[in-house]
Amino acid sequence: MTSLFVGVAMMNTATVPVTTVSTLIVADSAGARLSGFANAAGVLGSAIGALGLGAVTARRGGSFALTVVYSSAVAGAVAAFAGAAGAGLAALLVGLVLIGVGNGGAQVSRYLAADMYPEDRKASALSIIVWAGTVGALTGPNLVAPAGRLAEAMRLPALSGTVFAAVVLVIVALTITRVLPPSGEPPRVNRPSALSLSRVRALVRLPAVATALCAMLGAHLSMVTVMTMTPLQLHDQHHGLNVVGMVLSAHMIGMFALAPLSGRLSDLWGGRWTVSAGVVLLVAAALIVGIAPTGHTTTLPAGLFLLGYGWNLVFVGSSSMLSGQLDPVERSEVQGGVDAIVFTASIVASLAAGALFAGGGFAAVAVAGGLMALVPIPWLLAYRQSRSKPERHPELAADRRG
Repeated sequence: MTSLFVGVAMMNTATVPVTTVSTLIVADSAGARLSGFANAAGVLGSAIGALGLGAVTARRGGSFALTVVYSSAVAGAVAAFAGAAGAGLAALLVGLVLIGVGNGGAQVSRYLAADMYPEDRKASALSIIVWAGTVGALTGPNLVAPAGRLAEAMRLPALSGTVFAAVVLVIVALTITRVLPPSGEPPRVNRPSALSLSRVRALVRLPAVATALCAMLGAHLSMVTVMTMTPLQLHDQHHGLNVVGMVLSAHMIGMFALAPLSGRLSDLWGGRWTVSAGVVLLVAAALIVGIAPTGHTTTLPAGLFLLGYGWNLVFVGSSSMLSGQLDPVERSEVQGGVDAIVFTASIVASLAAGALFAGGGFAAVAVAGGLMALVPIPWLLAYRQSRSKPERHPELAADRRG
């Protein structure tokens, strides 16, 4: 658990500031219109990393899989530093994709923690790894200024200093991961080398998978849509970076700091009720920021905090469903696949949020965020906290025998 926690904390601490400064580097070099490519590159890498970690874990075990994705992040951080130091945007963007691979793998590693605990403690275990994101959210942005001064002292561009700090951090993540025991080894069963289409269809029809996927998608799209446009809303109201930082800090605290509480609630209530509570908070957040979008000291910080914690409840509750109610043969691949879908969808949400803001203002963004939070309601109403396993479904059993 300590190794997993430190690895995730280091990856988060590296990813948060690198994405921020890379957006500025791209804007300075290619114009503000293309600045979103930095974030898109990182998210694309995260989707690849999530999918890759699940697939490699199913075949070689969790510790080996983490070594692969963190090694990719080390290579990516070196490439991104070269790009930030003057090698060009191509090197920077390729590096961001590879850093994203490490970050996506780090997020999925919460399931490795859950696998080490009994059924009634899985949600609490994975929530501790989610809580590691607090380290990155609070520490990462504070690295930008001192790292910039160090880079200038070395006669390098100031923004490249943050990327150099990321090189060090991802090396620490890789090093600490190497002390992990060979846990999470795949079951020794006769299974196909990859999920076939029929098995994918059967797995998606399982209540736990369908509900968790729809809940994560709805929560993530809701959060990304509102969060992405909040800085622009504050800028249009002529607020400075200190106000933007305060409001986003409230949001990041909601996203990560209370994760252990979410885990405990999920263990006590079950994933369905935890997700339902998160949906309520997401809708409440959208209502607050939509009704009073100019309250930079009251309604916006409160709304963004609720937005973050609503996402956290859904994220932890959905993850607990996928940890406890899937056959170990399919579990790791399905978990990684769900995260990959969610990461990929967030790219679309980021682009759509800009169009909504331009066409209807922040109120339109808030309405869209509230509606997307409601996506999992039909699945939550139909879902029962069953303990059915994939092997009880004939489609999966027949496909595995084949």
